[in-house]
Amino acid sequence: MKNIKATFAFFLFTLLSISTYAQDCNCTKNFEWVKKTFEENDAGFQYAIKQKGDQAYSDLNKRISEKVKSAKTFGECSPILYEWLTFFRSGHVSIRPISKQQSSQSVANNKSDNQFANWETLPVEIQDFKKYLDKKKTSDYEGIWYTEPYTIGIKKKGDQYIGFIIESGAETWTKGQIKLKLDFSNGKTSSVYYMRDHFAVESKEIAITGKNNLQIGDFSLSRIYPKIEDEPKYAQYFKSLNTNEPYIEKLNETTLYFRIPSFQASKKQKIDSVILANKNKILSTENLIIDIRNGTGGSDGSYNNILPLIYTNPIRTVGVEYLSTKLNNQRMLDFINKPEYGFNEENKKWAKNSFNILEKEQGKFVNLNENVVTITKYDTIHQYPKNVGIIINQKNGSTDEQFLLAAKQSRKVKLFGTTTFGVLDVSNMYYVPSPCNEFELGYSLSRSMRIPDFTIDGKGLQPDFYLDRSIPLYEWTEYVNKTLNGQ
Repeated sequence: MKNIKATFAFFLFTLLSISTYAQDCNCTKNFEWVKKTFEENDAGFQYAIKQKGDQAYSDLNKRISEKVKSAKTFGECSPILYEWLTFFRSGHVSIRPISKQQSSQSVANNKSDNQFANWETLPVEIQDFKKYLDKKKTSDYEGIWYTEPYTIGIKKKGDQYIGFIIESGAETWTKGQIKLKLDFSNGKTSSVYYMRDHFAVESKEIAITGKNNLQIGDFSLSRIYPKIEDEPKYAQYFKSLNTNEPYIEKLNETTLYFRIPSFQASKKQKIDSVILANKNKILSTENLIIDIRNGTGGSDGSYNNILPLIYTNPIRTVGVEYLSTKLNNQRMLDFINKPEYGFNEENKKWAKNSFNILEKEQGKFVNLNENVVTITKYDTIHQYPKNVGIIINQKNGSTDEQFLLAAKQSRKVKLFGTTTFGVLDVSNMYYVPSPCNEFELGYSLSRSMRIPDFTIDGKGLQPDFYLDRSIPLYEWTEYVNKTLNGQ
């Protein structure tokens, strides 16, 4: 499965509105290419049409065809293209600028053609602001916060708290520009957070956990000034929230905590290293908590060494079918010819054989395995861990969900948290460049043979133990700990 962040990365990848299109690269022509490419090659296209109907699809095309006529820049066009894609499913689709071209154009257009140059600002002298913060006797939203790639100052103005850029790692934002607003006027709570492309995301959820973590809807910021000592009960949560690397720590004599922030292929080696370094502890401790909240999806191979540790009985995995087209089959050749995929000779042999099979069946769905269901067996059922709790939330999808489907077949495993994202049935993303080489269309090559009897897309996987809003996020780990220990 591919990186889940690609499923909602449109707003993160649409970093800059590029200058007016050349005649051959206007939004109408880009839409025509996206539409044709997706219709002919996406593995979930016909399934979505069957679910939603021809009339709904016709109405969509009419609406989008009108919208693209008025789009004069890539920044205006890309959200319209992405809107069209989300008709089919909420994930495993993408419109992303080709970074090399975007970078060169952004340099050329910087300042003179920057459409955000006149964005609202809040001029603040930072040293004076720090002196003001040092004198405050109470902690609130005011302060200096960090959320990658921005350092943001938040200052109170009347009933509002205004967030302004201090430092920015994105060319679309410059010092002093207003990045967010928190509004508490008229007894109501609301916020607006502006994305990289200055798209406004509104929310009514604003919360400070402890004294140093600010949550604005789906956005998390960490206080970096002034440094305020927090209560110990928040330490474990903040550590797990802010890490980019897997780790294992001992919660108590009977419970280990294994944090895995990502199953990306680039993290596999680190996950395996953590498991190897702590294997004796895992196999001699009664309870294991695996926390995969806010996951990124990634590669199924990244969790392969976890499954033998929690195994109790054969694991059944329903396979996928690949839609064979000339464009889709090219990925098998990419596996062979492009070093970035890291295929060894054995894997290249598999890719070449798969390519030969697919090429003979163009226009059809092809199962590259002999059976619909594969069964995985391990030689050993370990005594420990006896109980395994996996913490999940609505941001887990794709590979995360594939891991859960396998893991929860163990009698030892229970899921804790909220329903997952629900993006797994149509998967294996592939990216192809547009004719003008200004963006890539991301679509999917395969569909699960679980369809239609056991679908995940749009539904997600439900936890065994639902952790509702009355249980603060920072208490989830302790709740699982107590449950596994029978408290």
